[in-house]
Parts: sequence; structure tokens; C-alpha cells
Amino acid sequence: MIFSLPDIPELSPNRLAMPYVEELIKDHQKFKVAVHEQDRVHIIDCGVNVRGSWEAGILFATISMGGLGQVDTRWADFNGFRWPSVQVMTDHPLRACMLSQFAGWPIYTRGFSALGSGPGRAVADFENIFTELGCVDQSEIAILCLESEKLPTKEAIRNILEKCHCKPENLFILVAPTTSSVGSIQIAARALETGLYKLKSLSYDISTIRSGWGVCPLPPVAPDRIIALGRTNDAILYGATVYYNVEDNDENLAAMIHQLPSSFSKEFGRSFIEIFKNNEDFYDIDPLLFSPAEVWLTNLKSGRTFHAGRIRPDILVASFGTIND
Repeated sequence: MIFSLPDIPELSPNRLAMPYVEELIKDHQKFKVAVHEQDRVHIIDCGVNVRGSWEAGILFATISMGGLGQVDTRWADFNGFRWPSVQVMTDHPLRACMLSQFAGWPIYTRGFSALGSGPGRAVADFENIFTELGCVDQSEIAILCLESEKLPTKEAIRNILEKCHCKPENLFILVAPTTSSVGSIQIAARALETGLYKLKSLSYDISTIRSGWGVCPLPPVAPDRIIALGRTNDAILYGATVYYNVEDNDENLAAMIHQLPSSFSKEFGRSFIEIFKNNEDFYDIDPLLFSPAEVWLTNLKSGRTFHAGRIRPDILVASFGTIND
């Protein structure tokens, strides 16, 4: 076990996220989303058959973090490249990012595939990590966020219901494809989670991390799934900056800081589309690449700050298809 958390029932990510879901449903026309029921299950289309919106994207990302983080948009400077950005902040990085936002639920049924994230994972717990950590969410409500080009089929919904063990009317499924405004925002909002996953993959005890703050350029909506895949990955790999408050020894942080950013990978320096096309399989890509571009660690014990990585505005400009006058 890499980290441990005390069980805090009042921090139910599903109950905390529910007010944002209710807002999305109540003002669906304002947010340019569509809401319908399928076998009493609530399906919120955030970009499959509707346009979606940036405001819906902020809510989607907040919901995916179990209501334990703040998400907003603003203009930012990425080493000379001024571009809209998504900013994320949380004082509960493990619960918000690793135990909710992380897309750890692959859903495959006939005619449908999706990556599932969001607080519903803490109810289903088919990964067993929540039981192991002693923080299974006992909420009667389950909220799942899907990254998919299609709305879930009846078979997929039955599969989700079986794992969540909840009544159909208490299941809420949000869907957004990568090729949508909501998809762009919710992926950019994963910068903090990507950094935490990299730390965990290096066998670091991420329970020492007390809070996190990240900023990532907002990938422009792409005309097809492959271009969207490239832009969303490039935004994090070459534009995202994350900052964590940590309680650890300076020696540990100094020893690993250079391994955290994407620049530590041998693949660094090429657009993700180029990397993707040069590998026979997605899983052949160097796993060390999947990290934010820049990482800052402040040790709350010593007051010292450690930094590594760099932003590559040239790759962002090319990937985003910008045309300068």
C-alpha cells in the first residue's frame, strides 16, 4: 500500500458533488447540456449530442473531484505564450484527485467503451483501493463521469448499477467526449492528478502531500478524436505547472524532483501525436512521459521549495493549431 487515509464519513465525495450535479440539471439550457432518464438512471449529456459549454466543463471537473476542489478558468502566460487556462486547487489532493478524479474505471461493453472517473468509484470500489484505505463511500448516491464519444448503452448502465449497488434513480452519469468544450476543460483540470499519479508510480508516499495547486493551458476543441488526444496530452505534458505542499524530508524531495516532470522521459520534446504514431501501441509509450511539464514541491517542515521541468510553448503553439498574424 502506497498511502493510507483515515475514514472521514462527512467527506463523502458523492454527497459533496451532488449540489453541482443538481445545478447542472436544473440549469441545463444555460449550460448547453441535455438531461434524460434511461431506466430511471439520470444521464447528463455534456457534449455527445449537444454543444456543451465552458461553464459546464467547470462543473464537470468539480464533480469529478467529488466537490473537494476548486476549478476555474483564466488567461495565463506559458513562457511567452499567452493562452486561456484551467486552474485547480484542493486541500484534499488524495481524495479529490486519486480517489475520485482518476480515470481508474474502464468500461467496455458491446458497442460502448468509456473511461470512468468521479466519486462513483468510491461507491463501487471494484478496484478494492477504497476498502484497503478504509474510505469506501457509503453514500446512497453514485455519480460517475465518463469520457466517451457515445452515451452509455443499456448494457453499460446495468454494468455500472451492478458495481455501484444503488437504486437506478440514485445513479447520475455525466458524459463528455474529448472533442468537446467540457472534455477539454475536464482533462486540463487533471494536471494535479497527473502529478500525483506520477509520484505514486515512483513509489512515493503521497499521503505526505497536504494540498495542491495546478494550472494547465486549455486545449482548443479539435475536429476529431486523434487531434483531440494530441492536444489534451500536449497541454499537460508541455504546458501544465503543478505545485504541492508536502511534509517530508528535504533529502527525499531533492532526490526525486528531477524525475517528476515530463522532461525526464526520453520521449520529451515531440508532440504527443508524433509519439503516438511512432509507437505500435499506446501502452508502448514511455510511462515516465505522463507528467506535468513543471513541478514545484514546498516542504512544510523545512520551508524549502524544490523545482524541476520546463514549459515548451513552441510545441503548444503547433499542437493547438494557432495562426499568428
